[in-house]
Amino acid sequence: MSDPTPNTPEPEEHAPSAEDIAARIGANAGIERREDGQIDVLKTIGGVRGLVESLLPGLVFLSIFILSQQLNIALIASVAVAIGFTVARLVRRGTLVQALTGLGGVVICAVVSRATGEAKDYYVPGFYTNIAYGAALVVSILVRWPLMGVIFGFIRSENTAWRADKVRARQYAWATWIVVGVFAARLAVQVPLYFADNIAALGAARLAMGVPLYAAGLWVAWMISRPLKNATDSAETPQDT
Repeated sequence: MSDPTPNTPEPEEHAPSAEDIAARIGANAGIERREDGQIDVLKTIGGVRGLVESLLPGLVFLSIFILSQQLNIALIASVAVAIGFTVARLVRRGTLVQALTGLGGVVICAVVSRATGEAKDYYVPGFYTNIAYGAALVVSILVRWPLMGVIFGFIRSENTAWRADKVRARQYAWATWIVVGVFAARLAVQVPLYFADNIAALGAARLAMGVPLYAAGLWVAWMISRPLKNATDSAETPQDT
């Protein structure tokens, strides 16, 4: 006997639209907001603990190498500090991805430096990271989806409506260029120090131009992309401060 139950077609799966992708990027960008909906720069970088976690492994590496000129000891100490932070995050029930991200970066730097035997090569992976992020941001501007617009637009509840407003689109393009400038500035300062074999200055520049500079760039990008006071179609309430 034939099956009396009629065959029901399965719902078609539609590819996500550009707006869907933008919403996902905005929701998962890691940009934290205050209760009033404004950007919280300190919380975005992980608070004081996140700042310490990002700076201390590099500071330990630089300090020990300068004092002892022993590369292996400096690398081991740097990785040990990163492992300590990772374990602490796991104990506090942080996510595995968050716990391993920082450790992975330090390990990669240590492996590269150990492979070449050059202390300055500890900083080489960072060059490629800055190039990759900067290039991605430039591409986002060229295709008229500036990444800071995607992220900030989500935070400001504009979603992707800002793309229809030439003024808002231009503001978000400039905001994205600000962050591109952060990555470009790092390369402009640090690459010459690398080729000059000035490890002390290179390490100091990496620390100063790491998370602190990124946080400053993020804040400037947020401020210059604020909706104009006389804009009538802004979806943000209250206004940015």
